[in-house]
Amino acid sequence: MAVLSILDREHTIAPPGYSRWLIPPAALAVHLCIGQAYATSVYKTSMVKHFDSSQTAVGVVFSIAIVMLGLSAAVGGTWVERNGPRKAMFVAACFWATGFLVGALGIGTGQLWLVYLGYGVIGGIGLGIGYISPVSTLIKWFPDRPGLATGLAIMGFGGGALVASPLSRQLLGAYDSNYDPNVSTSVAGGSALVGLFVTLGIGYFIIMMFGVFNIRVPAEGWTPDGFDPKTVQQKALVTTANVSAANAIKTPQFWFLWVVLFCNVTAGIGILEQASPMIQDFFRGDGGKSSVAVAAAAGFVGLLSIFNMAGRFGWSTTSDVIGRKPIYAMYLGVGIIAYALLATVGHTSTVVFVLLAAIIISFYGGGFATVPAYLRDLFGTYQVGAIHGRLLTAWSAAGIAGPLIINGFLDHEGKPGTLTASAYRPALFTMVGVLAVGFIANLLIRSVSERFHEQSESTVEASR
Repeated sequence: MAVLSILDREHTIAPPGYSRWLIPPAALAVHLCIGQAYATSVYKTSMVKHFDSSQTAVGVVFSIAIVMLGLSAAVGGTWVERNGPRKAMFVAACFWATGFLVGALGIGTGQLWLVYLGYGVIGGIGLGIGYISPVSTLIKWFPDRPGLATGLAIMGFGGGALVASPLSRQLLGAYDSNYDPNVSTSVAGGSALVGLFVTLGIGYFIIMMFGVFNIRVPAEGWTPDGFDPKTVQQKALVTTANVSAANAIKTPQFWFLWVVLFCNVTAGIGILEQASPMIQDFFRGDGGKSSVAVAAAAGFVGLLSIFNMAGRFGWSTTSDVIGRKPIYAMYLGVGIIAYALLATVGHTSTVVFVLLAAIIISFYGGGFATVPAYLRDLFGTYQVGAIHGRLLTAWSAAGIAGPLIINGFLDHEGKPGTLTASAYRPALFTMVGVLAVGFIANLLIRSVSERFHEQSESTVEASR
């Protein structure tokens, strides 16, 4: 259709004088919306009651979405590179919004499988395409500060829940007079859940359209004022050559980095997935009563979201100064120390516990935001979005492994509500081992061999 031709790459080339600082807000519009995936716990209890189902059955919705994120990013990465960010972001918005609407149909008809199909599968595809769609464009606009650029956008994914959580509670309260958004145990009815999903689907689509129509790609040969490409060549592990996505997955560097991301995410999810009950269990007295109230535990979860978001921007920006390999050595090395301290002395003080958990989660967020810049350093800008998509399968795998490790140990130790700090130690020390594997993998990363490089610039341009 002629109307849709506005989405084509050739119609998104920035005119002379276009400010590159307009690109991060466009990317942020998409990432803030899809970051809602981290806020599903707000209505999880209401859905369990509505479907008369188990926590596990409803929790599968989120798991499907994360798995689909990784798969769609991996499969669709090359398509995103070929068609440009505007078309990709539009497709992502359509899938994301449709996922909510199909999910609403499932809730309204009492068919949980439709929620799996809608939010899980269809919405999950929107998650994956939306997550990677602005990444390579940001890196091309900010060759001098790729960590800062990707951190600005991916910060939005980490912070999406900070907006979506209170918004969802208020909407549920508006659609159901019996629901109290200020009470964590309050349960909303099915019609309120339908209203919530429809409202979010439409609202997110409109916001994502802001990103779609404001995104631009730089003109051929454009560079920032005062930027000398020769300075890039002077940094360790940073290449000025290009590697295709097909060749990237043949290199040991890709798989070492896959292991690095998998280990970093597995350890972080281990804390995030269990955050609220974990802080209560760590400070449970002999009588079984925790000194940490439910409200305080909820505040702790919110604090972790802030550190998750701040780490995505702060640490990725820092990586522009100290380099990507050293920053990951810090994520993993200091993470090992933090996990060991959490296991041994975390129960002695809530301040110590919160500080250690906040550091771990900031590294978790920073790892996500820094990895696109690490890929750009190793493989160039040619198909970095497609390579990033393939690498995100590590996130899908970690999304399964992290909760399995934590929950597997905790199920062996006792029932929820009776656990203490000692019950967590085997799982926490296991995470120390996981991070150690990632630390070693990061040490093994070297520059990519020239035999994997694209042979000429004409080859690169011809594929675009």
